Amino acid sequence: MSVQKSSIIIKILSSFLLVILLFSCRQTRQNGDKEKNNIETATADTADLLDTIFQRKKLIAITDYGSTNYFIYRGQPMGYQYEMVQKLGEYLGVDVDLRIEHDLDSSILKLQQHKSDLIAMTLTVTSERMKKMDFTLPFMFTRQVLVQRKPDNYQKMATADQINKHLIRNILDLGGKTVYVQKGTIFVNRLKTLENEIADTINIVEDEREMEQLIEAVAKKEIDYTIADEMVAKVAARVYPNIDVKMPVSFHQKIAWAVPKNEKRLLDTINSWISGFNKSLESRLLYNKYFKNIRTKKIAESIYNSYAGGNLSPYDKYIKEAAGIIGWDWRLLASLIYQESQFKPNVKSWVGAYGLMQLMPAAMEKYGIDTNSNVKDQIVAGVKLLKEFDKLLPDSITDSVERIKFILASYNVGVGHILDARRLALKYGKNPNVWDDNVEYFVLHLSEKKYYHDPVVRNGYARGWETYDFVREILQRYEHYKKLIPG
Repeated sequence: MSVQKSSIIIKILSSFLLVILLFSCRQTRQNGDKEKNNIETATADTADLLDTIFQRKKLIAITDYGSTNYFIYRGQPMGYQYEMVQKLGEYLGVDVDLRIEHDLDSSILKLQQHKSDLIAMTLTVTSERMKKMDFTLPFMFTRQVLVQRKPDNYQKMATADQINKHLIRNILDLGGKTVYVQKGTIFVNRLKTLENEIADTINIVEDEREMEQLIEAVAKKEIDYTIADEMVAKVAARVYPNIDVKMPVSFHQKIAWAVPKNEKRLLDTINSWISGFNKSLESRLLYNKYFKNIRTKKIAESIYNSYAGGNLSPYDKYIKEAAGIIGWDWRLLASLIYQESQFKPNVKSWVGAYGLMQLMPAAMEKYGIDTNSNVKDQIVAGVKLLKEFDKLLPDSITDSVERIKFILASYNVGVGHILDARRLALKYGKNPNVWDDNVEYFVLHLSEKKYYHDPVVRNGYARGWETYDFVREILQRYEHYKKLIPG
């Protein structure tokens, strides 16, 4: 074969190989694109509850109202479950919408219907409940105890043995007794099991009242017996020294939260947080705060405890009267006052603001008050300033809820900076009449040169992050007040 023919054959083979190579690369790229599309489709198809929580930036949790789980004390939301869920929300980077539900069966139904993401209660883990929902890792262990009343003259009895003679100290002695328990709780099943074990009848009354209310009923001689979780019962025994909670009716059981069935990513994420939290000093301090605190009795009996007394502060009467001047819910005004002074009438800030409403000297002079003015006049002066800011804001902010946010922000940083933020919002294509994710964004960034040096800004630098937090915290606290304090 001549050199010329060989050269021609080599060129033909090279061209053929090049075509095959190009086709192969194209096919590989098409297969890769197809695989990528399949992954994206699969990801979209498998979007779960955790994704939904991140998208809405909110965790919806159900808890129960009581002296340990969730209540208001001197204006501040408190409670073991309340603080636990807030810490989970911080871990997830989302807000928490904590809702009250008194009926456990209703709570479980809402979880199953995806009307809530989490039941944040002291739930006992049982095989029957595991069929309806998935439980997290336990965050504590407790047992069920019989709550009974000591004899009337127990203080005069010399020894514990004398007191014990009047109390049930053997499960067998429950036969023939009437025991009230909260409807829908695990206590009902436990008593039925005990009936079988002691081969005797226990008269079980399922009651609509909650566990703590039934404990109180025992203390007040309305009923003789109830069943409660030991940790709750021990706290109640500090408040009601005439009750006895030393008789266990179960072994130690796991206490956990619950999420809807088959939400594995949410469950794994919460478990990851609980696993770390359970090992922390913070966890032990939180438990001791609510279940071993020597101040429990004082807090539980206070008239400023929403569960016991229903009052926010000593000044509720004046706050209600002043709220009428501006047409606000008095609990919103109370939340503002708590934010400013924590209901302390003589407090003075580092910048010179004074009193319940933290008015600056110029505002105090304008509205005719000074450091000797009474609480009522302080509150009225603050409300007049709120009305003044309302007048200075443009009429284009027509939504009443949005307008309140702008007024609160103005109260904190001054209306000039808020008008600057509105102009920035308009310039950058946001809605100047909407606070959330619109004007609040520019308030938050008024400490950055890019924004406070902008030609539309007339009032310069502002500590906008403080105002951003100010509005959010007042409104979040107001939501708690609405749930727990009568309007």
